[in-house]
Amino acid sequence: MRLLLHTAALTVLTATALAQDESTGFAGTAAGKAPRVEIAWNRLYDVDEIYAHLDRLVAAYPERLRMHPTVGHSVQNRDLRVYVLNNPETGLDTEKPAMWIDGNVHGNEVQGAEAVLYTAWYLLENYGTNERVTELVDRAAFYLLPMQNPDGRANWFAGAHTASSSRSGYQPVDSDRDGVPDEDGPDDLDGDGHITSMRKRIPGEGTHRLDPDDPRVLVRVPADTKGARGDWVMLGREGIDNDGDGRINEDGPGGYDMNRAWPSMWQPGHVQFGAGPYPLYWPETRFIAGFILDHPNIAAVQSFHNAGGMILRGPGAASFGSYPRADVRVYDEIGRTGEKMLPFYRYMILWKDLYTVFGGFVTWTYEGLGIISFTNEMWSRRRQFPDANTPAPDDRHFFDDHLLMGDGFIDWKPFDHPRYGPIEIGGFKKDVGRVPPSFLIEEETHRNALFCLVHAEAMPEVVIENVVVGEGSGGVRTIDVEFRNLRAIPTRSARTAEQKIGTPDRFSIEGVEVLAGGFRTDRFRPEAIELAEREPERLLSENGVGGRGVVRVRWFVRGRGEATIRFEGEKASNVSREVTVR
Repeated sequence: MRLLLHTAALTVLTATALAQDESTGFAGTAAGKAPRVEIAWNRLYDVDEIYAHLDRLVAAYPERLRMHPTVGHSVQNRDLRVYVLNNPETGLDTEKPAMWIDGNVHGNEVQGAEAVLYTAWYLLENYGTNERVTELVDRAAFYLLPMQNPDGRANWFAGAHTASSSRSGYQPVDSDRDGVPDEDGPDDLDGDGHITSMRKRIPGEGTHRLDPDDPRVLVRVPADTKGARGDWVMLGREGIDNDGDGRINEDGPGGYDMNRAWPSMWQPGHVQFGAGPYPLYWPETRFIAGFILDHPNIAAVQSFHNAGGMILRGPGAASFGSYPRADVRVYDEIGRTGEKMLPFYRYMILWKDLYTVFGGFVTWTYEGLGIISFTNEMWSRRRQFPDANTPAPDDRHFFDDHLLMGDGFIDWKPFDHPRYGPIEIGGFKKDVGRVPPSFLIEEETHRNALFCLVHAEAMPEVVIENVVVGEGSGGVRTIDVEFRNLRAIPTRSARTAEQKIGTPDRFSIEGVEVLAGGFRTDRFRPEAIELAEREPERLLSENGVGGRGVVRVRWFVRGRGEATIRFEGEKASNVSREVTVR
């Protein structure tokens, strides 16, 4: 009897869940349906797993997600795959404003790939049940490259590393200039899968002493201390002198920086480390640049890095000067919204608030292409604690001991080093401090993905309204039209207009004889018009339609019948409207 009741109860619960499935949608609230594609967001995935998850999404949502047929390749011949998220029922992706989102620019900055994956997953799972998501996917497209640097990611996952190593790609570079590349990198001396630190006990002759409250921690002895000296010296990261030049770990794999290799304000290696011989030298950067240049409809760019909790924009160097005021207003609106969405993140200017970057990616996409572009440095260690001061944000042992049960630290152990003799090896694992702990990955990923959607929602959307046909003399009529941008990002940024980048916006009319036409300069004075010198039926504008702005056009026409008014722009969907001229 109990078994029958239990079975009946399960049947009722299943029916309820199915009914809920049809009515709610997976919006990220706790009491909704299960997603169609389950992905565990409490862990990080290697290169093959990231692509496998995206391929699962393609299989589940083939009508809205596909892999672009053009695939680039890294130095080590790993795929650079771009996934296209678009609703073809509302138009081709190339005919809509699009957002480019990428991650893992540096190999060890891994959670950006998860943020790209999560963005696709969230949009697909919520399409059709969440009104804002549905509207966004219907009017815009997304180009998603989960990893700019799959080689660095693959090696960071598979090899022994620190939180900072495997940043570069893997084309060999002779970092120590001895004629042989990549011959003296870190060594996992104790075979634990991590590159930690080396220390040696030299009683009375050291620079550090043990913290009396925690022997895992070394405290530097002040230079002016009298009497007892320290008993320990720090020897740097695990490693030996592989090339016999007297130095340790000075020439590891790679040694270049793809985020210093873009055309905007590029500088050679002696000015900007890692820049390469010339802009776009690295194959990954050439593929990405080619894709973006082939898609002038890209109206927003987001590139994920880590760490530090920052929402960054250019300029990358003070010598560039300032961005145009109109574009700064757009940056400020999106960036300050992001500060409210991302706890402990700060909206910052690269050169002013962080450091100088020549040849950066998002500085190129804005300064070279006029696209509003951000870099998020994902994860702030302040997120480990309830507030910024309790306890001190840099107390990694407190967090590790109380919330990871000590799993993030490898205890010191003895090792006989070929140069230093008896030493100890130990320290934090490679992911500690670099990425969120498992229980915070989903929150960090969700907040950053939804910041992308705020940026995407700001991409331009033009509507044609207030079409008025007026009577003139001698059979001439006037047609006044307002072209309104409903969104914060202009159809052509101020930078685009200044540098005449891309194709001007077009405002046109056909179906009647056009005698004259132009842009109205004063909404209250119909006679204030900048008349076109030629082809008045097709007016061009470098300035486009400003963010939440209006462009007013007047045409003088002769004839009767149906006329078609059109707006065409690179970064906003084309729109048209029919008007009857009587």
